[in-house]
Amino acid sequence: MSTAVVDPAQATRLRRHYRRRHLLSRTALYTAAVLAALVCAGPFGYGAITALKLNADLYDASNNPFVFNEPATLDHVVFLFTDTAFATFVWNTMWVGLLVVAITLALAVPAAYALTRLDRPWAGPMGIAIFFVYLVPPTLLFLSLSRLVVATGLQDSTWSLVLIYPTITIPVSTWLLIGFLKALPRDIEEQAMVDGYSRLGAFTRTVVPLLFPGVVAIVVFAFTLVASEFIYALAFVSPSSEKVVSTGVPTELIRGDVFFWQSLQAAGVLIAVPIALLFNLLLARFISGFTQGAVKG
Repeated sequence: MSTAVVDPAQATRLRRHYRRRHLLSRTALYTAAVLAALVCAGPFGYGAITALKLNADLYDASNNPFVFNEPATLDHVVFLFTDTAFATFVWNTMWVGLLVVAITLALAVPAAYALTRLDRPWAGPMGIAIFFVYLVPPTLLFLSLSRLVVATGLQDSTWSLVLIYPTITIPVSTWLLIGFLKALPRDIEEQAMVDGYSRLGAFTRTVVPLLFPGVVAIVVFAFTLVASEFIYALAFVSPSSEKVVSTGVPTELIRGDVFFWQSLQAAGVLIAVPIALLFNLLLARFISGFTQGAVKG
């Protein structure tokens, strides 16, 4: 057998070439990532700067909107907490979000398990029908849901949102978990049942821990919807003491043709930053839950 002789000088040139190409590709990748991050963080940065601007600085068209041309001030942030019910809006959003998440998990998880594991002939069509419910525009359900709210005596109460929002979150969460459960082998729970566990015991001890990425996706989806939904929150809740942030902030800080712009920006930053931090903390599991649920479904 003949062996190829590699020229050391040529090998050195090839190594330098591939090292240089690798360096350029990594530099381009990180440059693109930094630019994308700056573009995405731009609204937050602009909102934070605007929230601390004086009126004279904000309304002077010759000033640079991205820097402090005048000394910064906290007056507009203080106004948000002292002259509006912002803290109440945040509290209402928090407890409504937690209740909606709990109701969604309590109903979507067993529903998805039943449709996936019990092998009923109607399971497939039922799963598709559940997802189609989510696709119905909210404006088409407005009249029927308003009658439901009035019939239960929950009009002008935050509890009406606790009643209504699960009708949006449960269908899509069930569909997501159906796809996620299809990715899990049946052998896991069957082995637990062979070891003496009931179906419920096998489900809670073997399946539920593996569903954690899907559960994280549902929690983020449901809570984000509660914090951002506007139509139902505006239609069913009128008193300021019962409003959530999606309706309370604009109705309190937009009075006729007067916009409390700095306070609006402060409210947006104070609400969005914690959600963004939580989202990034759970980003890997959130993507895992959505991709596995979507691909395997």
